[in-house]
Amino acid sequence: MAISDSDLIAAWTQVLKLSRLKSTELVTILTDQDSHPQTVRCARTAAQLLGAKVICLDLSPMNGDKSLSRDKTAYVGHTPLTGNAAAMAALKASHLVIDLMLLLFSPEQQEILEGGTRILLAVEPPEVLVRMLPTEADKARVTAAAAVLKKSRSMHVQSDAGTDFRCALGAYPVLTEYGFSEEPGRWDHWPSGFLATWPNETTSEGTIVLDRGDILLPMKRYLAEPVKMTIRKGYVTDIAGKLDADLLRDYMESFNDPEAYAISHIGWGLQPRARWSTMGLFDPEATLGMDARAFEGNFLFSLGPNTEAGGTRNTACHIDIPMRNCTVLLDNNPVVDHGRVLETEAA
Repeated sequence: MAISDSDLIAAWTQVLKLSRLKSTELVTILTDQDSHPQTVRCARTAAQLLGAKVICLDLSPMNGDKSLSRDKTAYVGHTPLTGNAAAMAALKASHLVIDLMLLLFSPEQQEILEGGTRILLAVEPPEVLVRMLPTEADKARVTAAAAVLKKSRSMHVQSDAGTDFRCALGAYPVLTEYGFSEEPGRWDHWPSGFLATWPNETTSEGTIVLDRGDILLPMKRYLAEPVKMTIRKGYVTDIAGKLDADLLRDYMESFNDPEAYAISHIGWGLQPRARWSTMGLFDPEATLGMDARAFEGNFLFSLGPNTEAGGTRNTACHIDIPMRNCTVLLDNNPVVDHGRVLETEAA
């Protein structure tokens, strides 16, 4: 069901207040031809109502000839900002960038953040944005879990389906997503509600078994049958199964890049307003799938780049796989038990 402009403006106003937008600040709204027009106009209106100076920067899309999908995460790392000095100057001069295009995993995003600019990504449909409107309580829950993850030095993930995955932690930072960007140099994503980190290089070992109902992104596909991934020294070395395994294998092979098989970020969902079941209710081209990434108790397993963590693996292939019914242990202490979040204050 559609959202009215007044409701979306109110939602944007709340998010921008949470992002500590001041009347003295400059906001740049970054768009391309796929940006949702209602989101663009309501974000602009809300920022102006809060007194900020607002400019809109619209860039032409790219990578359409390379990507196998219209999903914005189907070919990452190379954006219209690549080699665009004028656009970069405008974004780096801004206090807050509202990213309605998707700069994620690009070196340009990291360069903008390093200058102190805040970035807030928002590319989901308006009704999803409003349903998962972030709160201070979301931040508190995510940051409490992050405090535990930051001091942990190992992760062990198990499931009744056969997952038995281990890795060492500590070499990379912890990513927190709670839906607003209030500190200089912070990136966040509305809607969200999860945390993640990256395994120490070459330490990931074991087996990931994707079960029925687990989700492949950007394919936006619920698995109909199990897929078994063998992991050695930080890379997927084998993908076994039936049709779903064949589809995943063919997609990854299309990038012709061994780094596509590297383990990327790993973590778990903490957003009770996100629903595992909603992906099938949307046009696949209309949504990024943030319900799937953020729903409470998922184990979010991914493959591909690590530039978001300051690494150098800039592969264009990025796959997120939200998994259900997993148990996640940090230093042998459970934080998720068969898909049920255990509050981390007690971990």
